[in-house]
Amino acid sequence: MRIFFDSRQLEHDPQQELHNGAWMAHSEHPGRTRAIVSAVGATETPSDRGEAPLLRVHPADYLGFLKTAHADWQSAGRPGNAIGYTWPVARRRPLNLSRIDARLGQYSYDAATPVAAGTWTASYWGAQTALAATEAVLGGERSAFALCRPPGHHCGADYLGGYCYLNNAAIAAEAALAAGKKRVAVLDVDYHHGNGTQDIFYDRGDVLFVSIHADPATDYPFYWGHVDEAGEGAGEGATLNLPLPQGTDFAAYRPALAQALERIAAFGAELLIVSYGADTFVGDPISHFALDTADYPLMAREIASLGLPTAIVMEGGYATDALGANVAAFLSGF
Repeated sequence: MRIFFDSRQLEHDPQQELHNGAWMAHSEHPGRTRAIVSAVGATETPSDRGEAPLLRVHPADYLGFLKTAHADWQSAGRPGNAIGYTWPVARRRPLNLSRIDARLGQYSYDAATPVAAGTWTASYWGAQTALAATEAVLGGERSAFALCRPPGHHCGADYLGGYCYLNNAAIAAEAALAAGKKRVAVLDVDYHHGNGTQDIFYDRGDVLFVSIHADPATDYPFYWGHVDEAGEGAGEGATLNLPLPQGTDFAAYRPALAQALERIAAFGAELLIVSYGADTFVGDPISHFALDTADYPLMAREIASLGLPTAIVMEGGYATDALGANVAAFLSGF
């Protein structure tokens, strides 16, 4: 399997996040990626495909915000990383806002996702990594792995959140469609619901979004991922959410996976994007499923049984000591 990664993705290094009412060290740190690289071995550096593939998902004003947010924060005399503290409750409307505090609220939805000095560079090369893996499977590889960092599935077209800034899975799906595929499926197996990916494709019929995740009644992101969210308009029926309770082990997880794969097969997808999060691991510090390392090859083999060209995009996973082994175990199933 070809594995893509760019060391510039390590430049994103926020120092803290607001979690459960207190500041804590940021869970999504460069050590996660170093652990994965150490476990999976040699990687390929992606080539630069420019901003055009990103603009199929994210509007230019949002990309411009990401590029300058940290510098604007510093110019306003603020210390540390740029982080929002005011968010509009009602539906957002276009406003010409100049103050960085207001723009952070306009383009984000939580206080866990700071913009640091290297955030744009890391996110940009994470997206290029996803594009490289997608191009590999479009070119005939059965599967390829994009070691994306920071992750992407929580951010929407014009907002960041959940440690995510650019939606790598959505960018990959749009690249496949631009290359001539008619139907693409995104399977999200991160512990947390991929609300940003769902939002991007919710009214689309050419991209199926299927997510197996912790019940949002108890877990982040709370407001998305409920079973009655099934798409709208042209996308009606093209979203499938399979929430599971805390404590789910692989025996309980497996029926949901079978249901997800059955829907993907029925959809007639020509290419599969897997948003893979290893935070389903029993030892993950911020998640509450009970999968073990030995379960990941079994999960992967069942996904691979679809026989679809598959680009695997890295999302979460925060048990750093076990993360490399868990990722390598999943990839071995392909």
